[in-house]
Amino acid sequence: MLTLYSFGPGANSLKPLLTLYEKGLDFTSRFLNPATFEHHSDWFKQINPNGQVPVLDDDGKIITESTVICEYLEDEFPGEPSLRPADSYGRAQMRVWTKWVDEYFCWCVSTIGWHRMVGGMVRNLGDEEFEKMVERIPLKEQQVKWRRAREGFAKEILDEEMRKIAYSVKKLEARLALSPWLAGDQYTLADICNFAIANGMENGFADLVNEADTPHLVAWIRRINARPACRQMFAKQPSEWADRRRASATR
Repeated sequence: MLTLYSFGPGANSLKPLLTLYEKGLDFTSRFLNPATFEHHSDWFKQINPNGQVPVLDDDGKIITESTVICEYLEDEFPGEPSLRPADSYGRAQMRVWTKWVDEYFCWCVSTIGWHRMVGGMVRNLGDEEFEKMVERIPLKEQQVKWRRAREGFAKEILDEEMRKIAYSVKKLEARLALSPWLAGDQYTLADICNFAIANGMENGFADLVNEADTPHLVAWIRRINARPACRQMFAKQPSEWADRRRASATR
């Protein structure tokens, strides 16, 4: 029995969620509410002491870290469709891209997301209430990030993160001009993991990601959105994600 704890089909939570749908696996989806800081609750920290999603529970075996969960699913369920190249070189190319999104692309986009959206979840809290919320966060680094988001990130930090995002967009566009998928001719975990961060950038970063400047990147995003597994995943999302997706489509 597989159970996935996540925030729904966005950012790092999207990676294993879409992988499960692409593999056609039966699983129980447990959506946590980030607005109520459910991932910092005592019951969830018994599952993942770091208080972070996504988490996969495979019949009592707990796997954390989004990309690791995706690789675990491919290891445990290696049948078709395969989301890893069969040859060692192809798998290496795939992992170059999954490593890059985890260590670079995700972080710069995440900082802007925290500045634009996440910080707003706590700016209305009083100091005492906010500190009580922070005390529930297991990781010191996450406590620091919440405080920065509440105060507002410094302009020099935001400028540097936007520079990194622009670089990332150019890197993706250049690669996708050479092949339909990031690791070559096959759709792999490299595409799923990068799509988790790039999807929605036509709206959130329209000056960088658009048909005129990044036609290959836009086409890639739309190809993945058109896949049956992706369509099914979004169709079964929580209502708050559906509302957010409709709002983005009308901008």
